[in-house]
Amino acid sequence: MIPDADRWNHNIHYHRLIERALPLRCESVLDVGCGEGLLARRLRRQVPEVVGIDLDEPSILLARQQSSSDGIRFVEGDVFTYPFELASFGAVTSVATLHHLDARAGLERMADLLKPGGTLAVVGLARSRLPRDLHRELGATVVHHVHRIWWGYWEHSAPTVWPPPMTYVEMRSLATASLPGCVFRRHALWRYSITWTKPGM
Repeated sequence: MIPDADRWNHNIHYHRLIERALPLRCESVLDVGCGEGLLARRLRRQVPEVVGIDLDEPSILLARQQSSSDGIRFVEGDVFTYPFELASFGAVTSVATLHHLDARAGLERMADLLKPGGTLAVVGLARSRLPRDLHRELGATVVHHVHRIWWGYWEHSAPTVWPPPMTYVEMRSLATASLPGCVFRRHALWRYSITWTKPGM
């Protein structure tokens, strides 16, 4: 089994962005679409309680096999129907999962699970609009090859969806409508991020 520290791909590249988004003194995190648990294990280094949820049974089995730390729990289930208590997590994170879901419903569900003052941090995939975004595609290709030469490339085992159903422009519009005050950013390696703090504290 390859150690977490030796794995790199486009999703793992942005785990540090998720870490930086966590609120101070965060006590609990839900990682939606946790896969093999790489992000959950990383977040456990600074958060006492981490829950990862994923529909894919093989991914959850791998996550459990690779995670020995107390304070991490992996759940095989659907984030929409699993009986989490509303407003119960200090942060909700998700990487490369939102395009597997109804994006609006997914954002709303994750927001509902956040405590007031909690942070939602999402990294996702969307489609470019060509030829308008050709310069971004070419830049991403260059950045990808540089990182791959340096780090190699780890292929995850989770199911994939391609192409993503929404463009970056559509995702930005959806995010800002669903989560007023959120920050939407487009990143180099074919990813975007959404960060949002739930009002109420």
